[in-house]
Amino acid sequence: MLIQAGELLSGINNPEDLRKIDPSKLVEVCKELRQFIIDNVSVYGGHFGAGLGVVELSVALHYVFNTPDDQLIWDVGHQAYGHKILTGRRDQFHSNRRYKGLSGFPKRKESKYDAFGVGHSSTSISAALGMAVASSYKNEKDRQHIAVIGDGALTGGMAFEAMNHAGVTNSNMLIILNDNCMSIDPNVGALKDYLTDITTSHTYNKVKEEVWKLLGKFSKFGSSAQEIISKVEGGIKATLLKQSNLFESLNLRYFGPVDGHDVNHLVSVLDDLKDIPGPKILHCLTVKGKGFEAAEKDQTKWHAPGTFDKVTGEIFKKHHDNPQPPKFQDVFGHTIIELAEKNDKIMGVTPAMPSGSSMNLMMKAMPDRAFDVGIAEQHAVTFSAGLATQGLVPFCNIYSTFMQRAYDQVIHDVCLQELPVVFCLDRAGFAGADGPTHHGAYDIAYMRSIPNIVVSSPMDEAELRNLMFTSQLPGRNSAFCIRYPRGQGVMPEWQTPMQEIPVGKGRKIKDGEEVAILTFGPIGNYAIDACETLAEDGVSPAHYDMRFAKPLDEELLHEVFGKFKKVVTVEDGCLMGGFGSAILEFMGDHGYNAVVKRLGIPDRVVEHGSQLELHKECGFDPEGIVKAIFSLLPLSVTD
Repeated sequence: MLIQAGELLSGINNPEDLRKIDPSKLVEVCKELRQFIIDNVSVYGGHFGAGLGVVELSVALHYVFNTPDDQLIWDVGHQAYGHKILTGRRDQFHSNRRYKGLSGFPKRKESKYDAFGVGHSSTSISAALGMAVASSYKNEKDRQHIAVIGDGALTGGMAFEAMNHAGVTNSNMLIILNDNCMSIDPNVGALKDYLTDITTSHTYNKVKEEVWKLLGKFSKFGSSAQEIISKVEGGIKATLLKQSNLFESLNLRYFGPVDGHDVNHLVSVLDDLKDIPGPKILHCLTVKGKGFEAAEKDQTKWHAPGTFDKVTGEIFKKHHDNPQPPKFQDVFGHTIIELAEKNDKIMGVTPAMPSGSSMNLMMKAMPDRAFDVGIAEQHAVTFSAGLATQGLVPFCNIYSTFMQRAYDQVIHDVCLQELPVVFCLDRAGFAGADGPTHHGAYDIAYMRSIPNIVVSSPMDEAELRNLMFTSQLPGRNSAFCIRYPRGQGVMPEWQTPMQEIPVGKGRKIKDGEEVAILTFGPIGNYAIDACETLAEDGVSPAHYDMRFAKPLDEELLHEVFGKFKKVVTVEDGCLMGGFGSAILEFMGDHGYNAVVKRLGIPDRVVEHGSQLELHKECGFDPEGIVKAIFSLLPLSVTD
C-alpha cells in the first residue's frame, strides 16, 4: 500500500522543488511531512520519535542550503526520515528498513544527498570537518558543511575530539545541536545539565538577544559584517568571563538557543549563519516525537514502536495462543538482578542502552549498582575495568556492533591487565532491519584473537543464565564475553535454576553417523530443525553445541575428528577468523584430515532485512544446513 502525500509534499521530488515554494507555505509543508512520516511508520514500522522532532529543521536546512553541493550529515541516522522523503525517496519510503528496500539510515550508495553513512553516533562533526577541510584545500570557498548532531550523540567522546580540532581550523562548518534531552532513553550526565543551564541562563541569553538583533540587520552592513561579528564576539567573551560557554571556549561561535519547531525563524537564522565564516554551532531546542501526543509523552517507548494505530496510539502487538519465549535481553535483565541479590560485588554498566539491553531493570531495582554512562562505549569499558580493579564484578552490556568502538579498551585496559570484566554482547549476529551498521558480525573473530578472554555463546535462555552465573564466580583473572542475538529465544519456561558450566566445555546434543554439525550459540537451534528434516530422508548427523569459541573444548573436538571425516560448522558471525576458522585451526594443529564446510556470514556487506531473510540469504538457515549436509554425502545417499 502506497501512502499518499499531501498536496505540497507530493510536488517535492528533490530539494530544488522545495526551494521554489513560497516561504509562507513552509509551515504547511512541515505539517504534511510530519503526517507522511506518521502515516508510513504506523503501517510499516521503523524509528519514529527522532524523525518527528526534526521535521522543521529538515525542511529549513534543505530550503536554505544548496544540497547536495552543500553537504548535510545527520547524526544519528534515524533522525533522517524527513531528509530522505525530501530528497527523492518519498515514493520508496514505504520500503524503509525492509528487505531489499531503503536503508533506515543515510547511506552514500543510496543517494547523492546522503553525504555520509551514519548508523553509529557521534561521527558527524568529524566527517563534516574532513569535508570542510577538503573543500578549503580545493578552493571551494562557497561550499557549506552542516553536521546535525542529536539524540544524545554529543555525549560521545568523538564529538568532543572533533570540536577540539574544528576550533583551530578556519573551516566553513556549521554544527547544529539538536537538543531534545534524549537518545533512546533520557540523556544522562553533566553535559545534559550544562545544556539545560545554558538554555535558561538570563545573563547569557540577554547577550545572545543582542547578537540576534545584529544578525537580523546583516544585509545592511555589507562588507563590514565580519567586523561587526568580531565586535559581537568580543562583547560576548567579555560579558561571559563569569559564565563561560563550553563551545566558545573551543573557538566555536555559539548561537542560540532557538526554537527548533519554528520553521520560518530557522530559515531566517540559517540564512544569516551562511554568511558567517569559520566553525560555528547553532543550539536548537526540539521535542522528540513532536506532533504525536503519545510519542511526546513517552519518548523512549515511541523511539521505534513498531506498527500502531495513528488515531488511538495503540501499538499493535503480535498475539500468540501459547506462551512465548522471552527476548534474550530480558533474560539478561532479570538474571543479573537475581545474581546481584546474592553477590554484592556485581555492578551493571551500559552505554546509553538501558532499555534496549534491559539494564534498566537493574537500574530501577539497584540504582546505586547500575550505570548508564551515555553514548560512550570506550568509557564504559574502561570504567568497568576500574571497577574490576577494586574487586567488583562489572557486567558491561554493549551491543556487539558498538563494542567495535571500544576494541582498544578491551585489549589495553581489560585483557592486558587480566581484569575479570564480563562483556554481555547483545544483538550479536544479524540485527535485522537496522542493517549493516548494526549487525554484530565480527565479535567472535575480534574477541577470540585477544589473550585473557573467554568467548562464549548460549544456545538457549537456560544456557545464558548458566553462563552469566559462571562468569561471576570468584577466582577468575580474565575477561568473560557472552554473546547473544536480538529477539526471542526458544524456552517459554526459562527460569531454571542456574549452574556452573566448566569454561571451555561443550556438549553433545545428538549422536549420529557420517557427518557432524558443530554449532556456536543460538544458531544451533537451526541445526536441531535441520536434523529433524534430515531424519525424514534417513540421514542422521551428529550435533555438538560447542558453547565456547575460546577456549575450545579440545576433548570434544578430538572425539569429533576421531570419528567424523565430514564436518559442518555453523555460526551467526563472520566466516573470516570466526568460530569455523577456530575449528580449522584446531584440525590443522592436530593433524586431522577431514572435509569441513563452514556456514556463517560471508566476507561482504550484508544489507538489512529480517533475521530469517538474512540467514537464508547467507545459507545458514535450517534449509541451508540441510543443503550443506547433503553436499558432503555420497550421491547414493542424496538421491
